[in-house]
Amino acid sequence: MYLGIDLGTSEVKVLLLAADGRAIGTAGSPFTVSRPHPRWAEQDPQDWWEGTRRALHALRERHPDAFAQVRGIGLSGQMHGAVLLDARDNVLRPAILWNDMRAVDECTQLTDRAPQLHRVAGNLAMPGFTAPKLLWVARHEPRIFRDTACVLLPKDYLRLKLTGGKVSDPSDAAGTLWLDVAKRDWSDALLDACGMTRAQMPSLAEGSAPSGTLLPEVAREFGLRENVIVAAGGGDNATSAIGIGATQPGDGFVSLGTSGVLCVVGDRFRPNPASAVHAFCHAIPNRWHQMSVVLSAASCLRWVCKLASTDEPTLLAEVAALAPDALDDAPLFLPYLSGERTPHNDPFAQGVFFGLTHATDRALLGYAVLEGVTLALTDGLDALRSAGTEVSALSMLGGGARSAYWSQLVADAFLTPTRQHGGGETGAALGAARLGWLAAGGSPADVLTKAPVVAEYTPDAERHAALRERLERFRALYRHVRPLYEPSRERLA
Repeated sequence: MYLGIDLGTSEVKVLLLAADGRAIGTAGSPFTVSRPHPRWAEQDPQDWWEGTRRALHALRERHPDAFAQVRGIGLSGQMHGAVLLDARDNVLRPAILWNDMRAVDECTQLTDRAPQLHRVAGNLAMPGFTAPKLLWVARHEPRIFRDTACVLLPKDYLRLKLTGGKVSDPSDAAGTLWLDVAKRDWSDALLDACGMTRAQMPSLAEGSAPSGTLLPEVAREFGLRENVIVAAGGGDNATSAIGIGATQPGDGFVSLGTSGVLCVVGDRFRPNPASAVHAFCHAIPNRWHQMSVVLSAASCLRWVCKLASTDEPTLLAEVAALAPDALDDAPLFLPYLSGERTPHNDPFAQGVFFGLTHATDRALLGYAVLEGVTLALTDGLDALRSAGTEVSALSMLGGGARSAYWSQLVADAFLTPTRQHGGGETGAALGAARLGWLAAGGSPADVLTKAPVVAEYTPDAERHAALRERLERFRALYRHVRPLYEPSRERLA
């Protein structure tokens, strides 16, 4: 048996995987996010560990015999978070999360200090990344900065509790802005730009490689052998790709969760920071991936359902019933309810409906939201393609991906087939378990299999052409309204 632990923002999920590829069971434990000031987002790392312990105990209670047979553990986690430890491994302050927006000024500071940033890290400096957070701590909490002996990413704090070791992997480390992404190693120059050194970083191991074994007291608590191997693991998007078997160049997925992610695997480092594309390492050797990120995706659908006093299945059914010739008269929707990353890198962008008339009803508003998120993702796909990324077919993940209508809309907009997968187990926890399996000696041919496809959506060329026209209007709308975001920028900066 193999165990996957996925540390998300809202919960930790654990999954037990059998050697025949079956998911035996799952368990989870929820978290809350602390927001002590506007645009801040923090969590207590100890809560992560306590939640993980609860979830593991629950999984063991449900499947005691299978749980006892665990031979490898893999880790997955929310990226970019900063866990600051002192010389005795005590946590110095709450972890600053990926969706914390306080470090806007520090992004400019880092870019000025490190002219090689974009070439080496392959990404723009954005407030959500780890390095600007440390510049913020240095400026606003200098005593904590002086006492920081090590910076760990969220999943790597769980590893410390499990194994006693400080290790990360290239896929997660690429989200810090301290990694030379092509070389898959820390960059001394980028660390120096933040007043830090390699000594404050964990060691690095490929995601499918062993990173240690369980501490004796941890093994005793969960009834496991001490020689259970813990894989280095990966960031949540890389492990999601492993979970669906996206390991070859051109493989990729669209995740329609709270945020929207388009991730495509490649065999080389292809940065395109000018378009706010993320270029990261994959969780397996000799693979990289590019990502475009839309900060609000399925959350936009939940938002409009709340406004319209309906639920998602009802609204999706009403949208699906719309006549095709009505869609070209639907309003345009900019889905920037939480700012935006790709391609604008604009944390102050806001949502917009444009083109409302007396004929606009709830179904058309719903369609506009689905289309707006899809067009924002298409913006990201065009940015990926401009960097040389090739896309063959895309798997659909996340809550929004359960909609056949939305999956077809993405296929039409991208002019790329999309696929829905069976079983609810595809995702980061499954990918983490697979990495644990590899670290324990599993064969890539046996482990890195494709998830079963239950539905495939072929793009409609005529609808694609209509959506490209809508995309040009969508882009023009953002260009026209962007200056109107400036008062918010000044008020929130």
